[in-house]
Amino acid sequence: MPRDERPVAAVPPWIVAATAALLAAQLLFRVMQPLPAASAVDLSPAPPVPALRVMALGEPIALGQSLALYLQAFDNQPGVSIPFAALDYGRVTGWLGAILDLDPHGQYPLMMAAHLYAQVLQRPDKQREMSEFVFRRFFDDPDHRWPWLAHVAIMAKHRLKDLPTALRYADAIRSHAGPDVPSWARQMHIFLLEDMGEVEAARILLGGLLASGTISDPREIHFLTQRLMDLENAEKSTAPSR
Repeated sequence: MPRDERPVAAVPPWIVAATAALLAAQLLFRVMQPLPAASAVDLSPAPPVPALRVMALGEPIALGQSLALYLQAFDNQPGVSIPFAALDYGRVTGWLGAILDLDPHGQYPLMMAAHLYAQVLQRPDKQREMSEFVFRRFFDDPDHRWPWLAHVAIMAKHRLKDLPTALRYADAIRSHAGPDVPSWARQMHIFLLEDMGEVEAARILLGGLLASGTISDPREIHFLTQRLMDLENAEKSTAPSR
């Protein structure tokens, strides 16, 4: 049985014109739409930890790792980029703390705090806020969290120009870290008082961490190695030419 079809030429011209105009209007509307915008308020407060534990369905570590990836990628969304300085650091530390509560043995949130969010330029208030977060959470597990406090101690000296705070962090490591923590880490106050540059101090710290096997996660090793390379490249770019 033949289908009841008509050739395109049989369609009234006004319908063809109207359809073309409609498609053109739709395309114009899409083109003129602004790019997706993101702002600091888009990062919502972290849900309460008890609620997250229910959501985890018995897999809190897996959920914690997923949330860490979500938070790390938040500033770089499709079509938008949010500077760290624009983020609400109260909310950032809320997320980092919740992730730590889900996975107390995980180190990634503290590494993000010390090596990512604490590095925001020209914002000493945010650097201090993130450093103090690392300091507070250090006491929950000093024997494993000392590397991140050691790093913000170096930052406090060189970025914040705040030697008393740097020594306060170093003294916390010396007073609370156990005998398995390398002796040089428990004596950080010595080279904080010495006249050495930030890159040299970071090289001692990161080199000691990698050599001692304290850091074993390949992702963390890659992150720290890249961080040291970035510091060294930054030092070379600012060094006076001869």
